[in-house]
Amino acid sequence: MNTVPPAQAARPADPPRRCGLIAIVGRPNVGKSTLLNALVGQKISITSRKAQTTRHRITGVRSLGATQFVFVDTPGFQTAHGTALNRKLNRTVQAVLGDVDLVLFVVEARRFGLDDAKVLNLLPADKPAILVANKLDAVRRRTELLPWLKDMQQRHPFVEFVPMSARREADVQRLFAIVERHLPEQEWLYDEATLTDRSERFLAGEIVREKLFRLTGDELPYTSTVVIDAFEEEEASRSRGRPLYRIGATIVVDRDAHKGMVIGEGGERLKRIGSESRLELERLLGAKVFLELWVKLRSGWADDEAHLRSFGYE
Repeated sequence: MNTVPPAQAARPADPPRRCGLIAIVGRPNVGKSTLLNALVGQKISITSRKAQTTRHRITGVRSLGATQFVFVDTPGFQTAHGTALNRKLNRTVQAVLGDVDLVLFVVEARRFGLDDAKVLNLLPADKPAILVANKLDAVRRRTELLPWLKDMQQRHPFVEFVPMSARREADVQRLFAIVERHLPEQEWLYDEATLTDRSERFLAGEIVREKLFRLTGDELPYTSTVVIDAFEEEEASRSRGRPLYRIGATIVVDRDAHKGMVIGEGGERLKRIGSESRLELERLLGAKVFLELWVKLRSGWADDEAHLRSFGYE
């Protein structure tokens, strides 16, 4: 007697791969870089209270399941100063918005001012946008959030509203699930292990600039930057057991008086900037770091296109 083998149970098909470019936009100091770092799971974008901390397009990548999220952190849209630097930063924001699949418009929960409105007006009509109401932990009266959200819907046809705190892991995971629904089905752009498209040399300059801003506070004007002059790796030796990086960086200031602010009395502030930068660089690179810092004057650099190009501003 012939027997027919039972039909094998159908195996569930693998979910389709998704991948998309997601812009993170908003006015300065709404928490865009903190959000990017939380989404990537590692610090790749510097943070400080000083406006204009983020000055470059920084891409952060997170691959979860069948989906690759490619986040693009942009400079905060600048309205306070009309320098060539600020015009360049604003062009970066506008260029990013033309390339992405989805926009995360970040504001502080229950707040919306003129600077927020100027960024909102930049959002392309043909790009879906999610309202990220960040810093929810600072809102005391949650009952006032609903009428504020209704008002925001009147301002722009957001596809989703996400009240959250970038510092809460549960909120970050919820945002991933929401963003995933709006990404196209397509192959990934990066390897699974990729976290950013920026080099270690670039990240070194950003780390020094972050410490510069944090340790000078409002004392130092925004017209200062960091240039990496040397970035050399030496192979690990038997005596050291791990590699050594020799990094040289120049802090560029706009006025002679600013040099004293950076150096500090007896050079103490510059030493602290160097010490804190070196410790973070050692964590980032997993290596011993020898860091040298210099301070140089370049008057008017923030309003000079040639200087901006030489300092790496796109």
